[in-house]
Amino acid sequence: MKIDNFENQVRDAVEKCFLDIPFVGKVNIDIEPYPGDNIPDMLVAVRIRGEVQKIVAEINSNGEPRYARLATYKILRYLDRSNSDYGVFVAPYISPRAAAICQDEGIGYIDLAGNCHVSFDNIYIHKEGKANPFSKKRSLQSLFAPKAERILRVLLTSGTRVWKTEELAREADVSLGQVSNVKKLLSEQEWINTKAVGFSLSDPNSLLEEWSQNYKYRRNEIFLYYSMEEVAEFENKLAEVCQRMQIRYGLTGFSGSSRYAPAVRYQRVMAYVSKSFDELIEALAIKPVDSGENIRLFKPYDDGVFYGLKERDGAMVVSPVQVYLDLIGYRGRGEEAARVLLDQVIQKSW
Repeated sequence: MKIDNFENQVRDAVEKCFLDIPFVGKVNIDIEPYPGDNIPDMLVAVRIRGEVQKIVAEINSNGEPRYARLATYKILRYLDRSNSDYGVFVAPYISPRAAAICQDEGIGYIDLAGNCHVSFDNIYIHKEGKANPFSKKRSLQSLFAPKAERILRVLLTSGTRVWKTEELAREADVSLGQVSNVKKLLSEQEWINTKAVGFSLSDPNSLLEEWSQNYKYRRNEIFLYYSMEEVAEFENKLAEVCQRMQIRYGLTGFSGSSRYAPAVRYQRVMAYVSKSFDELIEALAIKPVDSGENIRLFKPYDDGVFYGLKERDGAMVVSPVQVYLDLIGYRGRGEEAARVLLDQVIQKSW
């Protein structure tokens, strides 16, 4: 992330953190750059009502959890052998997860968005909830691109399994370079454990939550139909016709969750179908409609949605992870069904 006049903005953010507090007197901040890799980047001398508070600051243009943890380690090592009293991590934006890492270690933080936490002596300053004013990093966006999502599906479906790069590339049907890029992004977020024999997920809950916030089931091409048949009857018919015509399909949404963890009643069939829509629709004898549908067929934006297909009660169903993603943002009790699926099926596999 490139930020113009970064050092000046750091100075302004540190000053504002203190000067917004009415009971704090005039604050003078002297920032002195320190060379070397084993000591923090800057020394901040804060004068509050005649008393000087020495603060060491580690500054990074990336405020992701991994960099927050590295910064806290570096600050704590330096504080052990210096006469400074307090340490602060400074970045353009510090997420709640990165902030928690700092607080757990007794380190303060300040970001350019206006979030901060500083606690020493009789000074306590805490501001949170300021949104990231900088454009969303391309790297994080790329974690939820179709090819990258194939890797996420494999990892979240396999639980704590340790993967080698080559094995994961084959399983997800992506390139070695794609796996390496995703591994780097997951590492920055502290979502994986890396060992000599490979790597595995360390925080699948956080990864799935972040993915669900970036996932849009409407990326699929959606076709609406109406049938006079009951939901269960039509789902069985869809399974029989697709098997006979050798069409890959998978129930999802409420149709999928009902076969993993029944939670709510539903009146709409939802399923992925990979090809041969015209022939399939003719065989199913269903009518396209503009509204009032009771059947939604998805032409997938990427074949990765079919990873982890399972047979459940005579029909093929996409993986619990995929069903969860399709339900969590779906109106009409979709979130309720998704949360039950997460609690009863997905988390138990981890």
